[in-house]
Amino acid sequence: MSSVLYDAQGPRAKRRNVLFTAVFLVALAAVLWWVFSTLDEKGQLEWAKWEMFFTSSEPWSTYIWPGLENTLKAAALAMIIALPLGAVLGIARLSDHAWVRVPVGIVVEFFRAIPVLVLMIFGLALFSEYTNVSSDDRPLYAVVTGLVLYNASVLAEIVRAGILALPKGQSEAAMAIGLRKGQLMRSILLPQAVTTMLPAIVSQLVVILKDTALGGAVLTFPELLASANTMSGYYGANTIASFTVVAVIYIALNFALTTFASWLERRLRRGKKSTGAVLKADDAQVAGTAGTGAGGAT
Repeated sequence: MSSVLYDAQGPRAKRRNVLFTAVFLVALAAVLWWVFSTLDEKGQLEWAKWEMFFTSSEPWSTYIWPGLENTLKAAALAMIIALPLGAVLGIARLSDHAWVRVPVGIVVEFFRAIPVLVLMIFGLALFSEYTNVSSDDRPLYAVVTGLVLYNASVLAEIVRAGILALPKGQSEAAMAIGLRKGQLMRSILLPQAVTTMLPAIVSQLVVILKDTALGGAVLTFPELLASANTMSGYYGANTIASFTVVAVIYIALNFALTTFASWLERRLRRGKKSTGAVLKADDAQVAGTAGTGAGGAT
């Protein structure tokens, strides 16, 4: 049985795929066993190295929770600022006025081309030289600044691409009935484009959350990963356990974010679907002739 996208596999192709799957699973099991045995030989799986995370609150209250709080604070601030800024920049790049479109395009391309770590370092130097921000708050300000400048530029391109992906007939029909450009964008294009852009936007939000770790690695920002590094040094020789716990926390945060986005996308798509009601022939005739007055009573 064939599909529009691909031809159905024959018996030989099915056997080959089953063989490849079995070989891959065996190879994966061998790699996992090698990792497990190596960690066991190095003593990294001893209960003494993991016990503190299950029997004591000190690692959590002293290192993990403060680091997680700083990570979420920086990520939340960057998301709150970058999302609307990226939307404004993306819409501005579609402006009919060159004096708006060209400068915004230069700004977006400029900050998209610079690594986010360089923007963070630049932000730290900027706040240090030209502001009165305290030395304790400068790393947070620098991390948020770098994340906002880079990700707002990327989000601007996501917004622009999402709007341009919509059929041009909708814009032409809206212009034909007298809608202005702002009304067209606000009432017709953006509501439809949001659903299309949502997966890419969520992916960028995940990038924001993970890139907060760059501030801990370079700017001494006490986020989750930097706290894990300090924690492993304090307790001694339990680096694998510390970073495994932090990795699980990152996975849980990103999974929660993507799950919420999937739920929101399904909800938006359901809201845009019609009721599916089927009109009878007489109802359809009345609906079609009501506007012209045809088919009235004689």
